[in-house]
Amino acid sequence: MTSSTSIVITTIHHPTDAVRAFAALPGHRLVVVGDRKSPPGWACAGAEYLSVDDQLSRHGTFARLLPFNHYGRKMLGYVQAIEAGADVIVDTDDDNIPKEDWRFPPFDGTFDEVNAGQEYFNAYTLFTDQHIWPRGLPLDRILRPSPAIATSPAACRVGVWQGLADEDPDVDAIYRLVVGEPCTFRERAPVVLAHGTLCPWNSQNTAIRRELFPLLYLPVTVTFRFTDILRSLVAQPIMAAAGFKLGFMHATVVQRRNPHDPMADFESEVPMYRHCRAAVELTRARVSPDRSVSDNLVTAYGALAEAGIVEQKELGIVEAWLDALCAAKAAF
Repeated sequence: MTSSTSIVITTIHHPTDAVRAFAALPGHRLVVVGDRKSPPGWACAGAEYLSVDDQLSRHGTFARLLPFNHYGRKMLGYVQAIEAGADVIVDTDDDNIPKEDWRFPPFDGTFDEVNAGQEYFNAYTLFTDQHIWPRGLPLDRILRPSPAIATSPAACRVGVWQGLADEDPDVDAIYRLVVGEPCTFRERAPVVLAHGTLCPWNSQNTAIRRELFPLLYLPVTVTFRFTDILRSLVAQPIMAAAGFKLGFMHATVVQRRNPHDPMADFESEVPMYRHCRAAVELTRARVSPDRSVSDNLVTAYGALAEAGIVEQKELGIVEAWLDALCAAKAAF
């Protein structure tokens, strides 16, 4: 990671231990996106803060389309990072504290590859024997025995690296309500999923390369607990069409989770449980390797709107997002 790497966080809290730790990392740019609930006068040494007023003055058209008090306003931080010349954007949250070994592997190289066919795969099983699953894994996969998966070295172009989180990792509300056990993942070499093998990725400890910046789009007409998961499910067929793969690595952050109501989280996740499979199937059916990443994104959200997974107004916001990226002089 170099100075061309930007870390983007959104917050409605005073600077947390996680924010201060990321701000102190050398050679990185930290962009923190505020919202109407954020404390007035927010400031943290080493962080560039985008207040609501800053958002409206710097990114007016796009900023006005995004709902307030919504996680999707984080996209304004991505635009800000791209304007500053980021080649890599790291997506994280204000309750994920980086460990001393916090970094990501190179995007291009030889890595252990997992091929589970055209199917969902619980990548957590490669890092723990504990019964635990990532948010967004279809419910009918949770109790299904994990197949014996062999890894083999392969030359890979990784588009997204998902780093795990120790103690309180990214799981769904059902896990927290029914199991509720913390988890410390074991260290192992990074693993890359073969084309067609799916696993949700999130916005907690995630690096994405410049060629795929359009896929950072966070849908704003779905719930808070669905938005980054839907993003990841739409992204994976588009990544595959462009020749990129999804990688997972050991935990390099510790999550000290902000207060949540698990029942409220459950209600927010119900659309995710209902629509995750359909979102992938619709995207796979529409994506073409002959189209650009941006064009495939527009096509995918058109299919999701037709199916009622997102609202029709999402399509105009997707277009505004891509216009904002073009204005930020990002060439895709």
